[in-house]
Amino acid sequence: MKSTVEKLSPTRAKLTISVSPDELKPAITHAYGHIAEDINIPGFRKGKVPPAIIDQRVGKSAVLEHAVNEGLDGFYRAAVEENKLRPLGRPEADIVEWPSDQDFSGDLLLAIEVDVRPEIDLPTYEGLSVTVDAVDVTDDEVVEELDKLRSRFGTLITVDRPAKTGDFAQIDLRATIEGDEVDSATGISYEVGSGDLIAGIDEALDALSAGETTTFNSDLLGGDHEGETAEITITVIAIKERELPAADDDFAQISSEFDTIVELTESLKVQVERSKAAGQGTQARERLVETLLGTVEVPIPDAIILDEVNRHLEGEKRMDDDTHRAEVTEASEKTFRQQILLDTIAEAEKVQVSQDELTQYLIQGASQYGMDPSEFVQALNTNGQIPSMVAEVARNKALAIALGKATVVDSNGKAVDLAEFTAPSATDEIADLIAAADAAGADDAAVDNTAVDNTEATDAATDSDASVEDDVVVVEEKPKKKKAAAKK
Repeated sequence: MKSTVEKLSPTRAKLTISVSPDELKPAITHAYGHIAEDINIPGFRKGKVPPAIIDQRVGKSAVLEHAVNEGLDGFYRAAVEENKLRPLGRPEADIVEWPSDQDFSGDLLLAIEVDVRPEIDLPTYEGLSVTVDAVDVTDDEVVEELDKLRSRFGTLITVDRPAKTGDFAQIDLRATIEGDEVDSATGISYEVGSGDLIAGIDEALDALSAGETTTFNSDLLGGDHEGETAEITITVIAIKERELPAADDDFAQISSEFDTIVELTESLKVQVERSKAAGQGTQARERLVETLLGTVEVPIPDAIILDEVNRHLEGEKRMDDDTHRAEVTEASEKTFRQQILLDTIAEAEKVQVSQDELTQYLIQGASQYGMDPSEFVQALNTNGQIPSMVAEVARNKALAIALGKATVVDSNGKAVDLAEFTAPSATDEIADLIAAADAAGADDAAVDNTAVDNTEATDAATDSDASVEDDVVVVEEKPKKKKAAAKK
C-alpha cells in the first residue's frame, strides 16, 4: 500500500492511499465469506456458497463495495501510522477510483481528510517568572472561619418575623404548567439566600412570613419538564434562624481538641494560611499556562470545536441559545489550546504515565462522582475514555514539571515554595482496577483531542479503540465516506 500526506492547514491533512489488487484481495475474500453467510441459495448451506454463485446472484460490484467498506478503516489506520499523523476527529473518505468490478484489477484510490493535532513552537518556561498573590491572613478571614465552625454547632430557633437572608424556611412547593401540576414537595427546609433550590426562590421568600403564600415563574431544572417554564407556588410553614454558640473556651473544648478559644483561633489562622498557600499553587499553574499561551499561537480546528460545542449545548438542551453558544465556544477553544500546549510540554519532557499514577487519578475521579472505583473505571472503559484519563495525567505531570522549572514569587517579591505542586505523587492502591477495566470491554472509542506520551499506563485501554505508537496514545475513529467515484 502506498500513501502520501498533504497538509491542508495546520489542523487538517489529506491522505492519498493507493491499494493494489493483492492488498485488497484479503478484503475481497472476507467479503465473499460474509455475503455467503447472509444469503440463502437453494442447494448450498449457509456460508458455503461459492464465489461464482455469489457473482451470479449478487454481483461482483456488490462484493467489491463490501470489501472496500470493510477494508477502509484498516487502510486508513495503516496510512496514519506510516505518515505519523495524529488524528483528532472523524476522517472523511472519498473513493477516487475503484478497481474493476469485472475482475477486481486496478488499484483502489482513496482520499481521506482528517483533523490533526497542530504542531507548535514550544515557548521557553525554564526560569520564567510567575507572580502570585501573597499569603496575608486578615482578622476578618479568621473570624469568618470561626463563624463557619460555630454554625456547625448552631441550633435552629423558630421566629415570628419575615424571612431574611441566612434564615431557614420550612416550605411547601407546587409547580404547574398551564394549570397542570407537574411537581410538588412538602416540608422542605431551605436556607434563604443560598440559591441552591430554584431560580427566583430567594426573591420570592424575601420578607415572607409563616402562613403566607406567593407565586413566581421559573425554569424547571429536572424531571420530564426540564427546561420548561412553570408557575411555582410557595407556602411558608415556618421561619427559623440559626443561633450560634458563644465563641468561648467551652465552645473550643466542644468543637476541637483545644482547651481555649485563643488556641482554636490560632489553629484556624494556620488553616487559612494553608488554604491560601494551596491557592498560590493553583494560581501559579493558571498564570504559567496563561503566560505561555500568550507567547505561542495554537491553531484551532473549527470542526472539532463545533462538534464539542454542539454536544455540550445538546446535553443542556440549549442549542438555540446564541449567547451561551459563544461562551461555550470560547471555553472550548481555551481548553483546546491548553491541552495542545501541555501535550507538547509532555513530549518535550518525555513524560510517562505509570499505572499507579493512572490508578490514583481514577480513584480521585471516582470519589468526586461518588462512585465505587471499580465501577467508575468500568464505565470509563466502556465509553472509551481511558485514553483521555491517561492524557489528563500526562498533562498534569507536564504542568508540574514546567512549574518546577519556573520562578514563582508572591506580590511582595518573596520566593514561593511550590514543591507540593511540582512533584506529582503516585499510589499503589487498588492496582487491580485496571485489570478490571480490561474485563469490562469497549466497543468504540471517544475522540480525545490530544496525543500524549505514555508507556506503562495503556493496559486499561486495551479493549478500546486507541492505539499506541511511538509512545503516543492516538485515539482514532473510522472514516466516514463522503462520496464515491463511479465503478469501472
